[in-house]
Amino acid sequence: MTIEQIGQVVQQPFGVILAGGQARRLGGQDKPLIQLGGRPLLAHVVDRFAPQVAQLALNANGDTARFCAFDLVTLPDTIDGFVGPLAGVLAGLDWAARIGADHVVSVAADTPFLPPDLVPRLLLAVQNAPIALAETASGMHPTCAIWPVKLRDMLRADIMNGQRRVGGWALDQGAATVRFLDTTPDAFFNINTPEDLALANSFL
Repeated sequence: MTIEQIGQVVQQPFGVILAGGQARRLGGQDKPLIQLGGRPLLAHVVDRFAPQVAQLALNANGDTARFCAFDLVTLPDTIDGFVGPLAGVLAGLDWAARIGADHVVSVAADTPFLPPDLVPRLLLAVQNAPIALAETASGMHPTCAIWPVKLRDMLRADIMNGQRRVGGWALDQGAATVRFLDTTPDAFFNINTPEDLALANSFL
């Protein structure tokens, strides 16, 4: 199936960048605004991701004014308590539902080397599965995934009942995995520590 044919079957998805965490391993810094190569980390993610989606939003908690330079819709978690990335996925699905989208692709705000074919390949996979997760030789990357809006009420109920595992919940719904090539740097390399940040700078 070609990308043009995919577009006839599945509406071009919306995108949400997940930045609702507390970045404890980076000393509580505002991770999306950490400088990487002289630019905010979030800017690198937007550059890679925005061309692949119809509309783009940022899932973030707290004062949204700190992200005003990015001109993104900012979506706080709709479930209190910093319950994890699934709450950010849910916020993205609720936003997409209000606008009439069918699917949302999520990525993490600390993944500056995302592949340029992330969304087309995930779209291919959801022709035969409800959800598709990115995967490399190092394992699954469940925060980089495509989610159907129709599952948002089930997701909300499961989060309220204590579900926190992104990959576990997705696989329980019958998710497929999409294997991406191993690259240097890894396309899904994420920055959690000062050492990760130094390594990402060396890649740039």
